[in-house]
Amino acid sequence: MIGSMTRSARCLAIGAFALTASLALSLPASAAPRDYRIDPEHASFGFLVSHIGYADVLGMFRDVAGSFRFDEETQAISDVKVTVKTASVFTNHDKRDEHLRKEDFFWSERHPEMTFVMTSAQKTGERTGKMTGDLTLRGVTRPVTLDVTLNKVGEYPFGGGLFGRPNYVAGVSARGTIRRSEWGMVYGTDNGWVGDEVQLIIELEGIRQN
Repeated sequence: MIGSMTRSARCLAIGAFALTASLALSLPASAAPRDYRIDPEHASFGFLVSHIGYADVLGMFRDVAGSFRFDEETQAISDVKVTVKTASVFTNHDKRDEHLRKEDFFWSERHPEMTFVMTSAQKTGERTGKMTGDLTLRGVTRPVTLDVTLNKVGEYPFGGGLFGRPNYVAGVSARGTIRRSEWGMVYGTDNGWVGDEVQLIIELEGIRQN
């Protein structure tokens, strides 16, 4: 009798375990922040600055890297870190680009990298927010606030290879304005040849890593 009851109890325990495991597998996993790496092939770090007041020069940096964390449940972006190689500046004018690499502007030989590290963020809408971070340029670090929009999050419609899955991607746009003189770039500000105010234009896609 005791042996029979023991076997019954074991059967019940096994059945309960199987049911619990089945339910656990069927329930969606709880969301958590995930790490994303900025895709260098789909990242644009651009700027607009006035040229003698006639028109704005559009430029960009060709070498951008970085990472961030994204919580899909709360739509929150955090831990943003971006590194830009200043010598990769491009404005479609060779002599101007060479000048921008010199001491008057980015001084790339002495300061090869420009970095942005997020310090805080504030949500302003369902997919918008303001992000503040430390921008380090020419050895000077100052706070910058960007208006950020989360564009789209999901699996790429193509790619992944024969056995792999397509990348899972978060797309982000950011805009902001700085005064370059605050980072020691004063060339052309007194006579108005080059504007002090610089508009930042940032478009990037991040690939989920885990």
